Amino acid sequence: MKIVSRNEELLRDALSRIPQSSSRTSLSSSNKLIRFEDISAAAFKIQCGVQKTPCMYSRLSKQYGMDIYLKKEFLQYTGSVKERGVLYLLTSLPQDQQRKGVIVASDSNFSMAVAYHASELRIPVFVIMSTSTSPARVKMCREYGAMVISYGTTAKDSQTHARRLAQENAYLYLEEEDSAVYLSGLGTVGLEVYEQVPKLDAVIFPAGGHCGLLAGSAAALKHLNPRISVIGVESESFPVLQQSLKAGHPIEDQACSNHHFYGDVSGLCFGSNSLQLTGKLVDKVVAVREEDILISMLRLLEYERATVDAEGAIGLAALVAGKLPELKGKRVAIVICSGNLELHLLQQCIARALTLDNRVCRFSLVLSDSPGDISKLLEILAREEARVLDIKQEHTFVTSELFTVEVTCTVETRDKIHTAQLRNALLERYPTAAWTER
Repeated sequence: MKIVSRNEELLRDALSRIPQSSSRTSLSSSNKLIRFEDISAAAFKIQCGVQKTPCMYSRLSKQYGMDIYLKKEFLQYTGSVKERGVLYLLTSLPQDQQRKGVIVASDSNFSMAVAYHASELRIPVFVIMSTSTSPARVKMCREYGAMVISYGTTAKDSQTHARRLAQENAYLYLEEEDSAVYLSGLGTVGLEVYEQVPKLDAVIFPAGGHCGLLAGSAAALKHLNPRISVIGVESESFPVLQQSLKAGHPIEDQACSNHHFYGDVSGLCFGSNSLQLTGKLVDKVVAVREEDILISMLRLLEYERATVDAEGAIGLAALVAGKLPELKGKRVAIVICSGNLELHLLQQCIARALTLDNRVCRFSLVLSDSPGDISKLLEILAREEARVLDIKQEHTFVTSELFTVEVTCTVETRDKIHTAQLRNALLERYPTAAWTER
């Protein structure tokens, strides 16, 4: 039975104005209507290949004054929501193309999902990565079952080589785009959230250049209940989606970061389908600072034991930054879509987040060079319940006064209030103490 609603008419209107493109060398992007039935069909077809991830009530709810439910898509096998779109895309390929194989060229979550699910479906899969790709990602992709080839020093070199191999060997070159099939797969997140959380008021998604998850899920949610607010969140440093919506077309020359911290958050806007759907169906797009993303990562690690990357944490960052005051007292779901942060970056991010959250602070002061004065300083820190992380003494180049020492101390506190109490206690005893601003 065909289900037709006002939201299908919006989708049809949104997609009818998209010009056909013949410049894609990969699976061509289809402009046909993304219907609710398409998303439902995708959900049925991929149900045995991806996790139906939990959407759980969060302890963060009290802190932000609303009922927060976290859709934990980072629990997918490859740590990313992209598996949904990729699996539906691969299973929709003709059998002769499945026998010939597919090829991708990046170290993104999309490529990792292609490597895993193509291997599971016994589709030959090749991944071309530049020589600058981290060894951990190369190793992981090989463990998923892909044939990994290192080529070139830049992503562009790898992509050019992949296209050449695809043409010579009849592989299908895949890159992340906004075909109806791929968007339908990603849209299954919206179906699950609606099913798992009754009486929803709003759903928050990561946005940025790769807004397929936002667009596809908005199509599902708005069909099921037009009153549910759908909100996208992107980085202030790379407001790709907002600029593209304002311009009315994908921004091609947006300066983007290659730093792995941002991942797809800083990617170019890759398709008119997603952009038009977002413009029609998404209620609001907000931007957040890097500092808010880092604190969001810290909150998820502490309260949910969830280790996520910037793309996974950016939805919660909108609440951390206070960008959505209208959601106070409402029932809100946040999609935590990715957890693929490299270990060395994780350590740096958490250390920086603790400083931004006023829970790690540093100060320096000058004491007389005697064991008794150092002991008195440590007594004050113990009395104030501050945990000493590091303490250093400098004698030689600090001061012209003899028999003195500059002490630099890094301590951990509970919160901003505790930090202020410690600072007042130290200034009372050491008026010349200097604090290092974050």
